[in-house]
Amino acid sequence: MTLVVGLDTGGTFTDAALLDMSERRVIASAKSLTTRHNLAIGVDNAIDALLTSWNGNRDDISLVSLSTTLATNAIVESVGGAVCLILIGFDVEMTGRAGLTDALGNDPVLHLSGGHKTDGSMQGPLDEKALYAALENITGQVSSFAVASHFATRNPEHEQRVRDIVRKTTGLPVSCSYELSSSLGGPRRALTALLNARLISLLERLITATEQVMITSHLSCPLMVVKGDGSLLHADFSRSRPVETILSGPAASLAGAAFLADEKTALVADIGGTTTDIALLRGGAPLLSKDGAHVGGWQTMVEAARIRTSGLGGDSDVQTASRSRDGGVVLGPRRAIPLSLLSTQHNGINEWLEEHLAQAIPLASDARFIVAVMPDGVPDWLSRSEVKLAEMALKHSVMPLAQLATTQVALGAVDRLVRRGLLMMSCFTPTDAAHILNRFDAFDRQAAMYGGTLLARQKSAAGSLIAHSPEELAEMVLATLTRQSAIGLMDAALAEDGKGERAVSSSPLLTGLFDESPHTRQTATSHSLRLDVPLIALGASAATHYPDIAACLGATLIVPDHADVAGAVGAAAGAVRQRVSIIVTQPTDGVFRVHHPDGVNDFPTRDEALQQAEDRARLLAETRAHAAGAYCPNITCEKQISEVEIGGGATLFMEAIITAEAMGAPAPKAQR
Repeated sequence: MTLVVGLDTGGTFTDAALLDMSERRVIASAKSLTTRHNLAIGVDNAIDALLTSWNGNRDDISLVSLSTTLATNAIVESVGGAVCLILIGFDVEMTGRAGLTDALGNDPVLHLSGGHKTDGSMQGPLDEKALYAALENITGQVSSFAVASHFATRNPEHEQRVRDIVRKTTGLPVSCSYELSSSLGGPRRALTALLNARLISLLERLITATEQVMITSHLSCPLMVVKGDGSLLHADFSRSRPVETILSGPAASLAGAAFLADEKTALVADIGGTTTDIALLRGGAPLLSKDGAHVGGWQTMVEAARIRTSGLGGDSDVQTASRSRDGGVVLGPRRAIPLSLLSTQHNGINEWLEEHLAQAIPLASDARFIVAVMPDGVPDWLSRSEVKLAEMALKHSVMPLAQLATTQVALGAVDRLVRRGLLMMSCFTPTDAAHILNRFDAFDRQAAMYGGTLLARQKSAAGSLIAHSPEELAEMVLATLTRQSAIGLMDAALAEDGKGERAVSSSPLLTGLFDESPHTRQTATSHSLRLDVPLIALGASAATHYPDIAACLGATLIVPDHADVAGAVGAAAGAVRQRVSIIVTQPTDGVFRVHHPDGVNDFPTRDEALQQAEDRARLLAETRAHAAGAYCPNITCEKQISEVEIGGGATLFMEAIITAEAMGAPAPKAQR
């Protein structure tokens, strides 16, 4: 019997599952609320409930495997620490590519001369003097650094030098682009390094919390973390590479769907509190994205399962479309704490909501609260006005938005603190709507009713009430969730059929098909879109929301047993996989250059260079697999050689990419 504990920490719930991998069955499962202010509490509650329900010998557990949606959620919501991006050898206009400008926001960017050419030779000397001068001004304003150098994948020397200087000078974490991707494309490499740096403290807190709970729970086995492609990393190895956990939770859920549902081909939808993740299963396994993970509008270079993620979940922030003459509601992309949940965690929420109802004039801030999420206190890199608001929020723990932010300037500062992940919004969500309509009853229905009443009395641009009752508002919210979910699912299905991205959502004709029931539609023509593969729905609220969504798509719905902990099941079922790619070029006649993470080496013949590249790729893949926690990994290698015929049977060597892959099961206790 091989017992593995799977954990999945999401924005709302932390799930746990105990699997017997020898018999491929789920022995026990448990859920607990995720405690953002102290992640250890939620993890501890989930593990304690799991082990209590099982009541077996804890020494028999060989592994704990952790997946999380926190990295995905942070990117979708644009949440994370302040980062300084250091660009070496790029022109200033480079930040306008790959969405870098939007990703940076107000974070600083430093341009240094230096970098390398495509053949790995130096483009220009590194300006270390400018780096030292800039660090004196930047220190204290950021929590981490990201470094990207021109053609660093062909020669990482300047990225390594800047990393060493920054670490020695500031003591802060540094993410280098060459360590995260071997692909060309400076802007996307820089974006990937930036997101990685922004997520470091988030993943560090989660791993540390989980390790602490394992100690107190007397679990002496290794801890692994799920990557975005569904494979595993040892926790220590993953700490410096949090960006690789982008889509970790969704990838684990896909593995869980394949484990739990007896379907080889199906569309899988995992609805969480913050996001809905959609992917296609073929042959019982998820497809991998060749272009890297695409999350929240950002195209990264992180290898991941082919998952489409949108900011739509059970805890999506609901706002009224008050600027529209037709009224209605808008969902997401930001996650909020449901009012019904907040009321169970903090006394006095209903009293505040009653005060809002007593006001004669409805305000946009009604039923909106701010919750402090600063386990380490107020960061010293905030501006003076942000520090003042953060300290006030931390002092009170929970405050009505209108009391914390009394001016437009203060509202802007609060929004920045929310984006930094230091504050969270609590307001009306689809979870509250489900409480009003008695489709869900885990929290406080009265708080949901108050929130629904407050939103319903808001007015459209035409002066009409948004809704005439909280029940009508709740129906409106869930109908919007159903419509947007159905469109997102059909977008994904058509994209997998080769019809292009956003085929439905970009077409008024096709989105119109989801606006009303075909039985009530009065038109001269009839059109419809149907899903021809089964729909597997996962997540705590799958059984609540997906019957209507499946009906909208004409799809066969499958909600498997343990669907509410599918991410934890998939985390437990993973294996370790590491890939290393090394490039060989020919910069001049008679010189074949091998580009590897330690620099470049030249060889006089093509075959010598290819053999050196293969040997090094195999060694690196095996070394990384062992570091990632694999036991006796199997190594495979493939070569892609680009040559051009030049006549007379002769060919001209252009480039070769040697890729080695090491895959193996996590090492048992005795081998750690």
